[in-house]
Amino acid sequence: MFFTLLKRELMLARRNWVAILIPLFFFVMVVVLFPFAISPEAEFLQKIAPGVIWVAALLATLLSLDLFYRSDYSDGALEQLLLMASPTQVALAKIVAHWLMTGLPLVLVSPLLAGLMQLNYGLPQGILEANQTPILMLSLLLGTPTLCLLGAIGISLSLAASRNGILVAVMILPLYVPILIFGSATITASLENNGYNAQLAILGALLLFALALTPFATGRALKIAVS
Repeated sequence: MFFTLLKRELMLARRNWVAILIPLFFFVMVVVLFPFAISPEAEFLQKIAPGVIWVAALLATLLSLDLFYRSDYSDGALEQLLLMASPTQVALAKIVAHWLMTGLPLVLVSPLLAGLMQLNYGLPQGILEANQTPILMLSLLLGTPTLCLLGAIGISLSLAASRNGILVAVMILPLYVPILIFGSATITASLENNGYNAQLAILGALLLFALALTPFATGRALKIAVS
């Protein structure tokens, strides 16, 4: 049943591809504007690149949260889905589909932004160990699913609220702070030739913890919202 729900979510996302592209466009534009607004100097951009890219990814994820349940909730489809399958399955399918359509593109486009922000400036060419781009992609690969999982809780708890966007931001942003800290710290530690395995391990632990608890909590919140 889970894969049937996942297939349905992906098919609906394909029809609403314009809304899917908005967070990605926002992510790219925020990072692109920084060199114009601050300084195009390569050394300076390299220093701020980890924080800029991660803040942009966080805001893009926050911008995309309204795509989770709003249309299904407004037309009554969400209630039918909860009758067909368990709330945990419905929540997990929506979370996975949401990350595939909004979170994964952020990871895939990050190498282009790493080049724009001079993340590999001054590093030996052709040496994989000195390339910061794979580390950036790995940190986003571990961090963006956690952002989606936590965002799913916030949007499900505020589903019936009239101004749920502001409410979600208030609830979710404090939970996003540790992911932002360790995500950017991973790249910063690598740039300074320090160990970054601990930061990656913490990002992985946060992902596993959220993956274990979030689908169940989100499913219960959805059940309450439609009852």
